Amino acid sequence: MLVALGGATVLATIGAALYFSPGLPDVRQLENFDLHTPLRIYTRDGQLIGEYGEERRIPVDFQDIPEPLVNALVAAEDQHYFEHPGVDPRGLLRAAIELAQSGGTIQSGGSTITMQVARNYLLTLDQTFTRKIREILLALQMEQVLNKQEILSLYVNKIFLGHRSYGIAAAAKTYYDQPLDALTLAEAAMIAGLPKAPSAFNPLSNPERSLIRRNWILFRMRELGFIAPDAYQKAVKAPITAKRHATQNDVEAAYVAEMARQYAIEQFGDEAYTGGYHIYTTLDSKLQPFARDALAEGLLAYDRRHGWRGPEQSDIDASLVEAQEKTATKGLEEELSESPEIRKTAREAAERSQTEVEGIEGDVSNWVQVLQRTPSYGVLTPAIVVGSNEREMRVLTGDEKVHTLNWEGMKWTRKGNAGQIASRGDLIRVVIDDDDTLRLSQRPEAEGALVAQEPRTGAIIALQGGFNFNASKFNRAIQARRQSGSIFKPFIYLAAINNGEMNAASVVNDAPVVINDGSDTLWRPVNSSNDFNGPMRLRPALAHSRNLVTIRILQSMGLGYTIGFLERFGFNPDHLPHGLSLALGSASLTPLEMTNAYAILANGGFKVSPWYIKRIVRGDETDNVEVYKAEPEVACRGCADGQDSVDIDGETYTVAQRIADPEAIYIIRDMLREVIERGTGRAALTLERGDIVGKTGTTNARRDAWFAGFNDDIATAVWVGKDSNQTISEYGAQAALPIWKDFLGNALEGTPEAWPDQPEGVISVRVDPDTGLRLRSGQPGGISELFDAEYLPGYQPRRISRELEEVSGSQGSGTAESIF
Repeated sequence: MLVALGGATVLATIGAALYFSPGLPDVRQLENFDLHTPLRIYTRDGQLIGEYGEERRIPVDFQDIPEPLVNALVAAEDQHYFEHPGVDPRGLLRAAIELAQSGGTIQSGGSTITMQVARNYLLTLDQTFTRKIREILLALQMEQVLNKQEILSLYVNKIFLGHRSYGIAAAAKTYYDQPLDALTLAEAAMIAGLPKAPSAFNPLSNPERSLIRRNWILFRMRELGFIAPDAYQKAVKAPITAKRHATQNDVEAAYVAEMARQYAIEQFGDEAYTGGYHIYTTLDSKLQPFARDALAEGLLAYDRRHGWRGPEQSDIDASLVEAQEKTATKGLEEELSESPEIRKTAREAAERSQTEVEGIEGDVSNWVQVLQRTPSYGVLTPAIVVGSNEREMRVLTGDEKVHTLNWEGMKWTRKGNAGQIASRGDLIRVVIDDDDTLRLSQRPEAEGALVAQEPRTGAIIALQGGFNFNASKFNRAIQARRQSGSIFKPFIYLAAINNGEMNAASVVNDAPVVINDGSDTLWRPVNSSNDFNGPMRLRPALAHSRNLVTIRILQSMGLGYTIGFLERFGFNPDHLPHGLSLALGSASLTPLEMTNAYAILANGGFKVSPWYIKRIVRGDETDNVEVYKAEPEVACRGCADGQDSVDIDGETYTVAQRIADPEAIYIIRDMLREVIERGTGRAALTLERGDIVGKTGTTNARRDAWFAGFNDDIATAVWVGKDSNQTISEYGAQAALPIWKDFLGNALEGTPEAWPDQPEGVISVRVDPDTGLRLRSGQPGGISELFDAEYLPGYQPRRISRELEEVSGSQGSGTAESIF
């Protein structure tokens, strides 16, 4: 009977071949088949910062697959794979019997690996007789076009293995966070058990059932001679080690990764997620972690200064949390009963895989579930208070460990004892340091942003758009328009110096003003210190951020000229207020805009623009096509006048337009050094570098705190504020400068100081410190000041007039000047 049925099956197959062959897909397309691979985003040196796409896939070639994994797949799916011509006659016979018994519906079908490749790549998944015939015919054709190794490569790269993992390499990363060649025999067998039923045999959702499936595959490998008995015994006793591993980025730069993802969608549509695009950004993999850590620690330090706000959630009612249901192990296929030892080893391994939290009264399993579903925000780990005494608190974390939180990590709360801070069952946040000590913390109320650019090219080399991307995806570095405060003042000063109207020694009166801007209310601006110094030179006025001096500079230059000059630095005139408040930084600008403006100061006055995508390729490392390459305009201090291109590292770039005189830029840079040495940025002196300059900034009611600065290699701006625009009650020197200093200190460690050469047109002249006028030869005293040689001040008379002495001595204490 069986022989007759088999012969009929062969005849039917031949007849079907004659009937179906004309409509079959061309198997040769498999020679160059494009698999769906996710969008991947990297730093400029190839470190992964983001992956996007429904199908997580890492294509591999046959030579990349370890032999134990090949053997495990063959044992599980097709033990005669390397001998049959694409179709296993015994499988065909089994399919024929099923066909006869089911009345025309194919059940398992006895598909070989080659047949599965045909189905997965070229056919639909419906279980019908006609599809099975087409599958068989395509498998036979495929074996004539491709060799066994090529077919197996197609198979292992296409199969779905659960949790968005397509292909064995992706599964190895998802379940074990390992490359293929690092898998143990037990882990290889576990992965080989997934293709048949990725959900039913999943080690995460169905651990016991997956263990039985794994051990059956190991049993088959032993029976087929692929592994020795001792290797088998060791592997079947191994516990389940699989855990859910999301894509592990090499560098945490989620804000830039999201910027690049959005760009990819704009350029390539939905194909961005499947087309195998690789975007290389300009981020520096060394500097980006410094930016992330500096901003996070700075915001946490700010929060500690402003007190403990209480637990994140109080008195968690664990009874409301449903315990995770145990996975049923019914419905296993008959093949699992081939060896009685399989079920015994499955139970033993499952017992070894269980964990317990000891030493805590009561059932805390629900607490663990609460913690595991509560997100971590960067260094902030959720924890539940188990108990406390006077100077100590015990907390449970999501890894089912109980930690002791000592008083040293809590005393910043300024509470009397641990019980006043939090009670049993309260959800709090802790920071676990490298030495496993804990510090009590909380999610900061203030937010911030840090941007760092390469002044020569404008490339963004570090960017952090907030405390943590998981806590808030709003990218404050590029989306938050905040008043810039006093970090805007250097550009007002530069506008005056650049056209020769003023110089670093020009004297302007720091005295009250009353301004009528056309409304019913008069504006009476003041200095942050609420005092007035009277006539003073521009250099100390900038160092000490005197508001009234800056207003008078802007009034002298005129709004039209100044706004036109500012536009050269990339500031959109539509975002600049057309009033004298512009002098105090009332313009709402992003941290990126401010960083780029400072980068132009740092590079000598060349108009670079911010950019972050270096190139885009499509395909893998060995076979790819470049679809985009950035062509930025760059600064070139040493270029001759009229030179329009320059070579950098073997590549030719267009030279950016010079938008300010190098003499004026150099003088402003020198004045900003005074901010560090004697002004509001003195805290930066602890970096012990003579080549860094910068400016603090604080807006009305202390809603925004800034610090921006640079040396020749890095321009950086830091903003701190609240999304609600409420006051942060701190100045730029308190809230932003420590973050800037932390980042720059790490970024510049080990690098030599670099101060640009003084332009030939800049000369040093002695001036009278009270009048800013040049001293003649032989006149005593005076200080040295830098000037553009074309715009030298007049000479100081040998005897200062009595009127000048009176003005100088008044210190601005007279009647306020009205400006209408």
